[in-house]
Amino acid sequence: MDRSIKNKRVLFPKGKQKKFIDKILSKITIKDVAKMCNLSERTIRDWRREKFLMDSRALFRLCKKTGIPVPSKIKLKNRYWYVYSGSSAGGLAVFKKYGKIGGDPKYRKEKWYQWWEKKGRHRHSFIGKYKSIFKPDLSSDLAEFVGIVMGDGGISKYQITITLNSKDDAEYISFVKKFGEELFRTPWSAQKQKGQLATKLVVSRKKLVDFFVKELGLKTGNKIKQGLDIPRWIQGDINFQISCIRGLVDTDGCIFNEVHKINGKTYVYKRLNFTSGSLRLRKSVFLILEKLNLDPKMRNNRSVQIENKNKIREYFKIIGTSNPKHKRRFTEECGEWQASSLENCSL
Repeated sequence: MDRSIKNKRVLFPKGKQKKFIDKILSKITIKDVAKMCNLSERTIRDWRREKFLMDSRALFRLCKKTGIPVPSKIKLKNRYWYVYSGSSAGGLAVFKKYGKIGGDPKYRKEKWYQWWEKKGRHRHSFIGKYKSIFKPDLSSDLAEFVGIVMGDGGISKYQITITLNSKDDAEYISFVKKFGEELFRTPWSAQKQKGQLATKLVVSRKKLVDFFVKELGLKTGNKIKQGLDIPRWIQGDINFQISCIRGLVDTDGCIFNEVHKINGKTYVYKRLNFTSGSLRLRKSVFLILEKLNLDPKMRNNRSVQIENKNKIREYFKIIGTSNPKHKRRFTEECGEWQASSLENCSL
């Protein structure tokens, strides 16, 4: 392969990346796609959801394997191309205004001292103090939100973030933002990530971080390396467990078609899938689903699946979903399950 197209990102027209992945999956299984690209199945699903741009090497490799033509109207971009374009535009604007990059350091320093003498030094009383938050009681709502953070969230020293697909999860983003604001009576910002089909919901509250870590049992930093698992206060209540599973599957779960070819015939099976890199979390989710008689299976050292169509229906009756994407997928993928069958779901 020409070196000039290696390590590139493929920019499709809107909606075309999903259609391309669907064509690939009509030929080979998602397991084979992941193996061929040396990536996880989760990454392939994120590409299908258009959460991230595809890798160029993977695209050409898959086209060669399946015989599907390379899509037209695509553009190959360098990794982090959006960073360079943004910084270049900003630098050009500064250069046009000031004649150089960075402005005048002496002028900036003088202005800072003026601000300090007039306002800054009088604000010392705020140093070291953190904005207050509302701490809700332990509840099913709180358990669901914890599940959301465990799924697509991250916790740093001062922030909690939840990253969702800007397109597929557009309605769910609004739900989660309002959900967090009502639970903790604290504003969350929605930050669309440039160059990606991703939106980050962010709250910067040290006290909220402390509440999640010290009282709710989550951890800052790399949650997978630290053995992510459902907190004990949730494990001790079946209603909390159900709500937490809803939050986990709404973020890190999906309904998809598993395709098999046997003796020239194609067989398609419906699957409800939850994926996590944490073995402890997968085991906990498995045991809860098993307790609810939903016949779960452990698959590929990455996933917990419900593979029986009637059991998938039971899942939506017992656990439900707060993510409209899953509601649509549930109805579309299971033709005979009409929307009326969702009336008892927790939507």
